[in-house]
Amino acid sequence: MFKKSIVLALIIAVIGLTLVGCGQPQQTSEPAPEKKAEQTGENVEPKTGGTLVYGRGGDSVKLDPSDVTDGESMKVTKQIFDGLVEYKPGKTGVEPALAKSWKTSDNGLVWTFNLRKGVKFHDGTPFNADAVVFNFKRWMNKDHKYHDGEFVYWGYMFGGFPGVVKSVKATDEYTVQFTLKEKSAPFLANLAMAPFAISSPTAIKKYGENYFKHPVGTGAFKFVKWVKGDRIVLEANKDYWEGRPYLDKIVFRAIPDNTARFMELQSGSIDIMDGVNPNSVPQLKNSDKLKLSLRPSMNVGYLAMNFMKEPFNNPLVRKAVNHAINKKEIIEGLYAGLAKPAKNPLPPSLWGYNEGIDPYEYNPEKAKKLLAEAGYPDGFKTTLWAMPNPRPYMPQPKLIAQAMQADLKAVGIEAEIRTYDWGTYLQKTENGEHDMALLGWTGDNGDPDNFLYVLLDKDNAVKGSAGNIAFYKSDALHEILIKAQKTLDQKKRAKMYKEAQEIIHKDAPWVPVAHSNPPIGLKNKVMDYVPSPVGVEKLNKVWVK
Repeated sequence: MFKKSIVLALIIAVIGLTLVGCGQPQQTSEPAPEKKAEQTGENVEPKTGGTLVYGRGGDSVKLDPSDVTDGESMKVTKQIFDGLVEYKPGKTGVEPALAKSWKTSDNGLVWTFNLRKGVKFHDGTPFNADAVVFNFKRWMNKDHKYHDGEFVYWGYMFGGFPGVVKSVKATDEYTVQFTLKEKSAPFLANLAMAPFAISSPTAIKKYGENYFKHPVGTGAFKFVKWVKGDRIVLEANKDYWEGRPYLDKIVFRAIPDNTARFMELQSGSIDIMDGVNPNSVPQLKNSDKLKLSLRPSMNVGYLAMNFMKEPFNNPLVRKAVNHAINKKEIIEGLYAGLAKPAKNPLPPSLWGYNEGIDPYEYNPEKAKKLLAEAGYPDGFKTTLWAMPNPRPYMPQPKLIAQAMQADLKAVGIEAEIRTYDWGTYLQKTENGEHDMALLGWTGDNGDPDNFLYVLLDKDNAVKGSAGNIAFYKSDALHEILIKAQKTLDQKKRAKMYKEAQEIIHKDAPWVPVAHSNPPIGLKNKVMDYVPSPVGVEKLNKVWVK
């Protein structure tokens, strides 16, 4: 315990000579200090014009929203594209977007959407029912001429290809009808997710497999250019159906190092940044030129253990690893206390969370006993993969990996830390090349299915496109999750998800680490920025003084 404290202290020293304000986890509902409260622009007339420079921890992978899974891509595509429906600002309730209204049949199998008229894609072509049908058929049918990509989110959310959607058709120019094979409780919430935004069919046909470099949607901002590894530039869509955005331009800059990015915020070369280092939070609070915003917590950061690799196919080893990790110390030291220790894959902010589960306590001696019982009395050697970029659920992944490495060594597990660039990291973990890997998830739609089914169901433990990077396959869990998808009564679904979490806890495919309130730094002049719990938000209402 003493040695571990020294190791973590040394790690913390790397991120700053003075670490202030670790304290207790801050709740989402707790207001920031008065002078740092998020400015709403109330009683101040919003001003049109100006450029917003958004500093982030990594570059986008692709700009085709349907063919990405990473937040860095979706931050940008959210500005370029719209879906049929979208989430209310700062919340997960669904409201109209390209569809102005919708209705369902009595049996819950037929969904009819009435589309907005007069909307155009950025290339000038009309948005209509045929465009919607083209997009959905492109995603769901692997034999579609323009199915150029993995479209993994379609598989995640709709159960494969073609999945739960039996058919999609245009009943007239501005009406689209979906017929489902079976009831799908999260269907509407899923449609509001960023990957199911509508692209221009004309642009897809024009650019083919290179469409991800030339995105064309109906959104508030148009794509201008992409300097790979550096910046993406967008300009205002002055004919946007929801009204012209206030900003003239948005520049998304990739600045991988948190400290360097914060220095640019302080110097004024960027206007907003995510991935704020814990030791920078007090500076944000005390600055006269900057302000702090906390994203509502709907995420989980975790360490996945690969069931396809020995010895992680042994439940005793997985439980030993859970007992070996000191989550509390990691959160206090490397999250600045802006997180809660996780015991479930589901965040406590979501309905269906199982509060009654007893967490695996930090207990190195118990970990050693379990390892001995599993046949590893002297421990073993393995690898621990760490993300290269800060993420909302894991602000300092390399340092967190180092803290875990020290914890594991204390019980006899020697873990070599490995990392790759962000795109490669995602590709390799989806392919199951790791032993243990750090990753996480920010909820897309406020439904427990988006966490439990996407991240831990056997349907998504497919090499090459795995959302379930533990490659954990439980028939008992699968049965409950599929049943929950087909049940429309939320109380019954909540009971099922609580049962599902009990199964997951017993099988221990992860070490659930933390549920964070990610800090965001802004200049005081940035107005009406409302962070979304799903991790990406439209910026069309943001303006600068």
